[in-house]
Amino acid sequence: MPDIPPLDLRETKEGVVLRVSVKPKAFREEVVGFHDGALRLRLTAPPTRGAANEACRTFLAELFQISRSRIQIIRGDHSRQKWIQIQGLTSEMILKRLTKNSDHRS
Repeated sequence: MPDIPPLDLRETKEGVVLRVSVKPKAFREEVVGFHDGALRLRLTAPPTRGAANEACRTFLAELFQISRSRIQIIRGDHSRQKWIQIQGLTSEMILKRLTKNSDHRS
């Protein structure tokens, strides 16, 4: 099982806050890895009119197998660096699902 580098995860009473780095207009949607405490994603959507933000929420909902309504961008609407709040999961659950996803990509 591959090691997940330290992620900037914060548990709050509203859910877990995760730092995400997004590259819009990519060839495909995927988790690229981890950098400086952030989960790095490539998304096919352009960074206009909120399309990349919605694609980010949809991608994370599928990745973590939860409803898209449980994922909110709380900071970074107009930036590649985003703070995402995920409701209904713990830090441990997020790390476990990221590890499972890494195993399938190896």
